[in-house]
Amino acid sequence: MSRLPETKACDPYDADRPLVMRCACGQNHAPGEHVGAIEDSNAKLEASLMKALFPVDSVRRNFLRAVGAHTARAAILSVLPLGALQAMAQEKGTIEKKDLKVGFIPITCATPLIMAHPLGFYQKQGLNVEIVKTAGWALIRDKMLNKEYDATHFLSPMPLAISMGAGSNATPMNVAAIQNTNGQAITLANKHKDKRDPKLWKGFKFAVPFEYSMHNFLLRYYVAEAGLNPDTDIQIRVVPPAEMVANLRAGNIDGYLGPDPFNQRAVFEEVGFIHILTKEIWNGHPCCAFGTSSAFIQQNPNTFAALYRAVLSASAMARDPKNRELIAKVIAPAQYLNQPETVLTQVLTGRFADGLGNIRTVPDRVDFDPIPWQSMAVWMLTQMKRWGYVKGEVDYRQLAEKVFLITDARKHMKEIGQTPPEGAFPKFTIMGRVFDPTKPDDYVRSFAISKLAA
Repeated sequence: MSRLPETKACDPYDADRPLVMRCACGQNHAPGEHVGAIEDSNAKLEASLMKALFPVDSVRRNFLRAVGAHTARAAILSVLPLGALQAMAQEKGTIEKKDLKVGFIPITCATPLIMAHPLGFYQKQGLNVEIVKTAGWALIRDKMLNKEYDATHFLSPMPLAISMGAGSNATPMNVAAIQNTNGQAITLANKHKDKRDPKLWKGFKFAVPFEYSMHNFLLRYYVAEAGLNPDTDIQIRVVPPAEMVANLRAGNIDGYLGPDPFNQRAVFEEVGFIHILTKEIWNGHPCCAFGTSSAFIQQNPNTFAALYRAVLSASAMARDPKNRELIAKVIAPAQYLNQPETVLTQVLTGRFADGLGNIRTVPDRVDFDPIPWQSMAVWMLTQMKRWGYVKGEVDYRQLAEKVFLITDARKHMKEIGQTPPEGAFPKFTIMGRVFDPTKPDDYVRSFAISKLAA
């Protein structure tokens, strides 16, 4: 990475001067009128990024006074992998569609996709992306089917379900990248602090954000391992994430397996506690994804490639723990998550209050590994089969390879200087049970509690 120029009067890290973008030098005149304007593109990128991060200059200056120029510069440098940006600039092919609409649900699972907007990752790829806050997952699905969105934040099982016609008309969809791994929890109402054993949950009402979600599948898995049938011993209802805390407060539900920041928000609001992080059920499990329709990829291959590189670059930044506090600040505003920064910081850094009187430190509470492992898709399909969401024979491998684009992920990771993974079908361990993706039907039949066993 190139060495940045030394601090000057127009330095974006100078807490005592306003950051004026009319000229590269920071002075109040047009760039063309200043023969000696700064030519260093890296400095321009830094200044642009600081302006995007802190559109209100007084906030930028207060931030710099609080953390210091050195710390701020180190954080911003991580946003600017210069070698990667150069590789992106060399991509061949004219972008077919520059103006795009990308949907998202306001949850931390969508962190890479969201932060790519204010931090300029889409713009660096030559794209004008409008990210559209959306009320719920059914609406996300419908807007993708109606082609109102070009791409979107998906729950990772959704493209599989939509491609098969489960819950909608069959339309080929693809998972380009996993948006987040881990990052969910089971939250219970405070009145249940004496019922930490899931065997005691018979009759409980739980919320999940959507039927075709890892939340639903992980909750079902967890209670079934405790001997409860999720279809008869508890109630599971679909509730939009933003309404989960209010429903918990009102006593409409006893708990939920939901996305953050709403687990931490329940603690913040003193209405619930974190019973278990989902990483304790399956460490490294996928949750949300970035995806689009197969038709969009076919019709706009260069646009898709540019969009893909932007999201992968944002994921790389989000994976670095050093960036998490800065990212919390970036995605907190109303147009994004509209959440207290302290709540997001607890989620993203993994140092958090659990509502039980403890301050826990779990650095990998959430991660942003983008690899769309095809064995993850196979596991999701086994759970759809287990609980009756799909009937008859399932060609697990064919669907996984068709929907989860790990080959594309490898290609675009190489383009931006990242190291792509080997293989496509690793094994995983969920609550001590090893999942072998080469034997999915044996896996489905191995459970004592399932729709197949009923």
